[in-house]
This record gives sequence, structure tokens and C-alpha cells, in this order.
Amino acid sequence: MVSPELAINYLLPAIAFAMGACIGSFLNVVIYRVPLGISVNEPKRSFCFSCKKQIPIYLNIPLVSWVFLRGKCKFCGSKIAFRYFLVELLTAICFLAIWKKFFPTLGFPGVIAFWIFVAMLISATFIDFDHFIIPDSITIGGTVIGLLASFLIPAMHGQETMLGGLFQGGKGAVIGFGLLYLIVLMGKMMFGKIKHEFEEPQDFKISQPGGDESPIMIELGEHHYEWGEVFYRTWDRMELDITDLALDGEAKDIKDKFQVWGDGVELDGDRISLEKLKEVSGKVTRAVVPREAMGFGDVKFMAMIGAFLGWQGAVFTIFAASVFGAVVGLLQKVIAREGWGRPLPFGPYLALAAFVWLFTGPALWLWYVGVLKGGWKFR
Repeated sequence: MVSPELAINYLLPAIAFAMGACIGSFLNVVIYRVPLGISVNEPKRSFCFSCKKQIPIYLNIPLVSWVFLRGKCKFCGSKIAFRYFLVELLTAICFLAIWKKFFPTLGFPGVIAFWIFVAMLISATFIDFDHFIIPDSITIGGTVIGLLASFLIPAMHGQETMLGGLFQGGKGAVIGFGLLYLIVLMGKMMFGKIKHEFEEPQDFKISQPGGDESPIMIELGEHHYEWGEVFYRTWDRMELDITDLALDGEAKDIKDKFQVWGDGVELDGDRISLEKLKEVSGKVTRAVVPREAMGFGDVKFMAMIGAFLGWQGAVFTIFAASVFGAVVGLLQKVIAREGWGRPLPFGPYLALAAFVWLFTGPALWLWYVGVLKGGWKFR
């Protein structure tokens, strides 16, 4: 018979690690399929990306199968990226660490809540690395789960009542969302334009070449943008100096100016809804394209983080992520010789900062507040 001490110290932590590895295997499916619009349930089993054969259960054991097969598909010999093993191992370690830290104070409910939280952090990190997006199913869905967990487990925020827990989770979501959104707006004002100057008039086109379901594409000579990259809000504006213009193939005269907005185009002060146009084309000599310093998915991601960690965790996460991102960006510039204009996903740094807060953040916060108080007394 297993003693309670043996179960708590060895058996249950081992189960937590194994569960984390299994969840990590599922996260690999989420990371690959969700951004591509593929159901995580169909096909039900994982498959090789090269030969498309479904992987049987006995060859899909988390951590073990990758090592046993030496990172290759058994059927076609194609390489299976080390990242799949990494995600399983990282999730397993996080599950074990959460068990060790939170089970004594929050019990099973708190552990499960933070398991869900780190699973979403890991998924968002790798999706953002691959696609520069964080799906709403993670950000919005995670915010809802975080608020529900705050209500059901108020001790997550040091509260005794459910309403108190919900208030702290809601405050964290609002402050996390609002603070990062303010930073996005400030970045928009400071770095929110890309300017193109052409010595000779270049072709430009705004169209939806793949039909109504495909993204709207903006072509400015050799420069290409998706509509969503340029227009996050209806008041975003792209300014064009053009010599020729055609709307749906019909030539138009330009007396004053031509602009493109988030909801349509403006020709000499007259607005034309985007829904009424299939294609805009012509010749351009100069273009000022709006751009975002950060994607709106990061803002929604911060709402999710704040819902789980509270307002202090949200504030810490934003500023710590900024430091992490600045350091990595500088290293890429100095060591890898990459240009400053290379886009960097910010979601992984937010996730890393959230991990730091989850395990050490409150202590860091108390230290930081103590430093501020000491500095104020010294003055």
C-alpha cells in the first residue's frame, strides 16, 4: 500500500510530469493545426507531414517515441523536428513545477487552472513564432477561462470570496489590455508609418485574388501587404501619390488626392465603401503605409495573462517582456547581423515574463516596491 507521504512526494509529481508530456503532445497538434484552420479533432490521430500516414498509438508516446525513433518517421524516414520533443518536455516540466509550487496552497483546482494557463502560454508562443499571430481561441477563450478560474478559485489572487477573486481577475484583464493598448497607440504615433518613394511610377493594386474568403492584398511595386497588416482600425489611412487610377477597371480622374482607409477608399473627398469594389489599380509614385508597432493579438493576450495573474502580474509582464524583447533584438542585431526592420513576435516575450511572474513574480514585486520606498525615503 502506498503511504500518503510517498504519494505526495513521488507518485503524484510523477503523474503531473506524465500528464504534462501528454498535454504537450496535444499542444503540438494545436500549434500546427489551429493557425491553418485545421480541426484538432479531424483527423483524430497525428499524421506524418511527408507521407501523410497516421501515427499509431504505440508510436505516439510522448517523449519516448521521438527518442526511440531518433526524430524520424518510421514509415518514410522523414525528420520530425526536435521542437515536437521540446514542447512535450517543456509542458511536462511546467506541469511538475506548478504542482510543486501551488498544490500545497491552492490544491487540485488551483493546479488545474494554472496548468491550463501555461498550456495556452506555450501554444501562443510557438504559434506566434511561426505565424506572427495569436488566435482568438487562445486570447479571448483564455481570458474567459481566467475570469472563471478567478471566480471559482479566489485564492489565486489572495482573496477569500468568489466576487473578490473575480474582481481581481477582471482588474488584471482590464489593466493588462489597457496598458498594452496604450503602448500600441504610442508606438503607432512614433513608428507607425512606412514610406515608399519611387523614381518611376510603379504599378499598385488592391484586390482579393483568391475570392471572397482570401485576404485582401495590397501591391505597391515590389512591396506586398495583407490588408490586416496595414489596417487594424477603420481610421487607419494609407496615403498615395498616383498618376493613374482605375476602380474595377474603370479609369478615374484625380483632381486632388487619393487615400485608402480601413473601410474603403477616398477619391477627391468622396468615400467609396470597400464592399462595393473588387479591384483598385493604377500607378503610384509615393506611398505612406500605416503599420503597427505591435499586433492587436498581443493586446488580447495580455488580457488573458492579467485575468490569471492579476493587475500586478500584468504590469510586471509588460515591462519584463519589453526588457526581454529589447535584449533579444539587440543580440540579433549585434551577433546575427540582422536589420532593425526585421519583425519580431512579442507574444513569446509576454509568455516568458508571465512564466517568471508565476514562479517568482510576487517576490520580485515586493523587492521592487521596497527599492522604490527606500529611494523615496533617501530623498
